[in-house]
Amino acid sequence: MDQQKQIYFHVRLGKTASTYLQTRFFTKLKGIHYIHTSLYKKSKKIIQQTDHPKYLVSREFDQQLESEVKWFSSDFPDAKTIVFFRRQDGWIASQYKRFVKNGFPGAFTQFIDVEKDNGYWKKEDLLFYPKLKTLEHYFKSKPLVLFYEEFKKDPIPVFNKLCDFMGAEYDINEVDLSPKHVSYNEKQLKVIRKIGWRFFRPNMPPIKNPVLRFLRRIYHMAIRYPILYGALLVPESWVNPEPLIPRRIGKSKKGF
Repeated sequence: MDQQKQIYFHVRLGKTASTYLQTRFFTKLKGIHYIHTSLYKKSKKIIQQTDHPKYLVSREFDQQLESEVKWFSSDFPDAKTIVFFRRQDGWIASQYKRFVKNGFPGAFTQFIDVEKDNGYWKKEDLLFYPKLKTLEHYFKSKPLVLFYEEFKKDPIPVFNKLCDFMGAEYDINEVDLSPKHVSYNEKQLKVIRKIGWRFFRPNMPPIKNPVLRFLRRIYHMAIRYPILYGALLVPESWVNPEPLIPRRIGKSKKGF
């Protein structure tokens, strides 16, 4: 790696304000070249073939964290890493809702099985310490660790910590502080959990061809959003009254 170039690698975990940072904050930074997440696979070439003194790369990994970190660090082991963590209870609940929105048909206990560990996600996926050790193993410096709860309470001190770490600047007047996504309500998620699996799977194999990848995304969006917004018209009496994420395991009633 060119020692004159400073590289910062945001190891994004889902549901930790990462989309907000990528679209509302990183794009407003001054003094550092932000490589958009859509260009992640080309980020190595971009860094190697351009002459900016500083680069920021950001990408969501979750269960693919180690393989992607290994890939990026093979060329840039001196990169300084950034990671956001979140309380595991709120984190796994938000992850489950995201997967349901994207077509996961199972109950919460099928998504994460804390007793027998037979769920779609494993208990190991919830542990943060191994993620820290992975970052320390592949990179030469310890990561900057920040917390979603602090960001949610007041994002500006977190912005300042990020800029101090990267030696970057920003103008708060240029940053949109409104939420990036508004969560879907439980009725919408229950309806799509009931019928969405007929149209798409939550963990389909990746498509390398960008045109085919784009077409699949359009296909999913054309199905997902009519179901989610059409669910608002579904009578409450048709919807299972049990919480989407139960406090205790029990028999489900019929309905959505």
